[in-house]
Amino acid sequence: MIALTLALRNLWKNRRRSLATLLAIAVGFAAINLFAGYVRDVYQGLRAAAIHGEGLGHLTIAKRGFFEGGSLNPAHFIFNKAEMDRLRAIIVSEPGVVLATPQLSASGLVSNGKLSTIFIADGEDPEAAGRLRANPLRSAEPAQAGLDPSRPAAGLVSQDLAGMLGAASGSSLTVMTTTLAGQTNALDLDVIGTWDTGTAASNDKFLRLPLAYVQQLLDTDGASRVVVLLDESLDADRMRAALGAKLGAAGFDVDMRTWVERSNFYRQVKNLFDLIFLLLFSIVFIVVLMSIVNTLSMSVMERVREIGTLRALGMRKGGVVRLFAVEGGVLGAFGCLFGAAFTGVTAAAVNAAHIQYTPPSSSNPVPLTVAVVSGTLAGSLLVLSLVAMLAACWPARRAARVEIVDALGHV
Repeated sequence: MIALTLALRNLWKNRRRSLATLLAIAVGFAAINLFAGYVRDVYQGLRAAAIHGEGLGHLTIAKRGFFEGGSLNPAHFIFNKAEMDRLRAIIVSEPGVVLATPQLSASGLVSNGKLSTIFIADGEDPEAAGRLRANPLRSAEPAQAGLDPSRPAAGLVSQDLAGMLGAASGSSLTVMTTTLAGQTNALDLDVIGTWDTGTAASNDKFLRLPLAYVQQLLDTDGASRVVVLLDESLDADRMRAALGAKLGAAGFDVDMRTWVERSNFYRQVKNLFDLIFLLLFSIVFIVVLMSIVNTLSMSVMERVREIGTLRALGMRKGGVVRLFAVEGGVLGAFGCLFGAAFTGVTAAAVNAAHIQYTPPSSSNPVPLTVAVVSGTLAGSLLVLSLVAMLAACWPARRAARVEIVDALGHV
């Protein structure tokens, strides 16, 4: 208690220097937490875009080897109708599974009669697709067109591809590909509408088609994979282990991938932001360390006689170190508290401004939002306060080594 009282008095006595250090800590603390809040919102948006926007779900289940060689020999990895029905029955019996829907992909040429270009298509169950692609983060936005269960030969065209082909709702296209047996097949496609894939790289080549339509194109009654949507409170890795045991016992040799494993874009962005956050935290760490060392080094030089007096009155070297450590800790804690207030005000101002920007590789603008993450606030407050205490120990140990006689005679 005495150390805390002396620390507060000394900080007040040197308030100009203390204020400069407080500001350095507060700005660094706010920078860490504002960036962490922005990154948290980016991760949530990318997660929702992968699970719902891309239709990856939380888990994708396919025959073993599909993810490595499915594009080279698709016929070898098809679940037939009987296998698919039995597989889905086992999956949906697991508590926490919201949806298990088959999907089948195709690629080839799509034409408006005058112009042809390549396409990549996902065949989906029209009824399940509406539930799978309902993005909870964009529930307030107008719903985009979806597949119509009553129109088995009608699909959706990505916006840039529709622009290239001049396709709009009510128009007709011709889709051509090869069946699983290698024969050429073509079908007419009615366009229900267009949709934005959210990624510039895919917005000029994707189609969303009814599963039955793609099965007819490829001349099969099966599907290549089952996409599983889980309750948001469940962990995908744990569910993978539970379903793997069940399906293995039922005789299925399958491979399961989580949405993180299937979304290369999410992993790349996360790795980049994690690295940036580490660099930012390292810079703030060094700034706080040097600010505390500089402030308390100056304080030691000005208080040599005071330290000598305290030593003469019986304070041990450890007591001197503890005094300066408490002073550094108080300086760090107050700086973090000011930084927390600044973080909250700045985050509220940014969110209220409704700023939008277009990220790299994105096909549409997204809102710039910053969350206040309580866990990061508490963690950075604790870490920076400890850093401040440790930074104070070096000048404090130097002061404690001064002989009492020399300290009392210091001018």
